[in-house]
Amino acid sequence: MTRNSIVAAAITLALALGVGTWWNTTRTALPEMPLVGAANAQEAEVDTSSVIEMAQGAEDAPVTVIEYASFTCPHCADFHADQYKQLKAEYIDTGKVRFVFRETYFDRYGLWASMIARCGGEERFFGMTDLIMKSQSEWVRAGGPNQIVAELRKIGRLAGLGEEQLDACLQDAEKAQTLVAWYQENAEADGIDSTPSLVINGEKYGNMRYSDLARIIEEKLAE
Repeated sequence: MTRNSIVAAAITLALALGVGTWWNTTRTALPEMPLVGAANAQEAEVDTSSVIEMAQGAEDAPVTVIEYASFTCPHCADFHADQYKQLKAEYIDTGKVRFVFRETYFDRYGLWASMIARCGGEERFFGMTDLIMKSQSEWVRAGGPNQIVAELRKIGRLAGLGEEQLDACLQDAEKAQTLVAWYQENAEADGIDSTPSLVINGEKYGNMRYSDLARIIEEKLAE
């Protein structure tokens, strides 16, 4: 997906979610997101300061790794199961790396997954992310919007979230719009054009094997 298409997708989602209730409270139907023009979206300004940056590791770690990932991206699920696990054990948990996870929204399903992951707050986010990524191949193929969101709700319940809490999170259209605007700001600032993408101490990299990632981190640590 190109950078322009990423921004266009973000604009479409932001405007579509900015009007009215995007999640039907009966939980029996989900409205379609209409395509809208980019010009109008550029006029809308959203305050993104309320978005919590989801991070792990020591705040004063010498290396910061930012991962841009989509919950509906198969390569991101693979990265989470492999490279991320090794990165956490060898660098994040040892205080060498500050890891920041930033969601990207290529589609509404990825946005809904993000809202479920964030529903339990900072303490549960990475555990929720693990569950969502592990079962990605199942929930993304569940069927239509209703079936997909039902599967995401199941994941939320497995993580200990109640029905009312899930309803509140999924009905929060203002938060959805804010998340999309936040994603767009970050993607434009860091020049993100694919997922997973990594920004290591301010330098952008694409997806890579763990051996290459570890080598780059070691080089940054030695600087």
